[in-house]
Amino acid sequence: MLDSWCVVRRKDSIVTPIRVAVWNEFRHEQDSRHPASSIYGAQGIHGAIAEGLREHGGFEVRTATLDEPEHGLSDDVLATTDVLIWWGHMAHHLVQDAVVDRVHARVLDGMGLIVLHSGHFSKIFRKLMGTTCDLKWREADDIERIWVVEPGHPIAAGLDECFELPEEMYGERFDIPAPEQLVFISWFTGGEVFRSGCCYTRGRGKIFYFRPGHESYPTYRDSNVRRVIANAVRWAAPSGGPKPVFGNAKPRS
Repeated sequence: MLDSWCVVRRKDSIVTPIRVAVWNEFRHEQDSRHPASSIYGAQGIHGAIAEGLREHGGFEVRTATLDEPEHGLSDDVLATTDVLIWWGHMAHHLVQDAVVDRVHARVLDGMGLIVLHSGHFSKIFRKLMGTTCDLKWREADDIERIWVVEPGHPIAAGLDECFELPEEMYGERFDIPAPEQLVFISWFTGGEVFRSGCCYTRGRGKIFYFRPGHESYPTYRDSNVRRVIANAVRWAAPSGGPKPVFGNAKPRS
């Protein structure tokens, strides 16, 4: 479902908004026995993330969920999406391979991708990383302290040197390729550490993995988390650079 255009005006000019699709499998929130049903309810995790983007402004936001036709990610939707945000947990296996291939192609062509929390096990993230993306984990009401280790990076704009959340623990080894840029490292009260803000490029597309977001906590209502996601969307948006041309080429005159 698509919101009306959000246009940012600066003096006499109009800045084109970044077109964002927030994807969520939307299963936990519909289970009355699960804490996510009372934390996020009918709004869903996707709705809370979209709400945070609207608070920051400058985005045209739509949402999509697993049970929609084509998971809400048709060719037309992806063709008009600058950045896709992905949250999934219990239903990775239900995402159609054809949709994964479609998203993969769009990332290589320049669409940004933000993968959140347990989306590390999504088909699309594993396809792009080429590794298992496995890790240690524990649900024990840990406190996560997220440290900014690259303070000059645009994704860290407006943050203090660290912030804390009640969260599920993720620990190293995180089986991913070495990040091209590492923006955040997390420490947990159990003693573990984790690379929690990882930047990549694949083709013309930018990818950011951000660790927080366990469905049993109101993480996506936290102001710091919302700021990181908004910053990451701006960073991952297509730059407008030239599309590469491949194959046999004649000399330029």
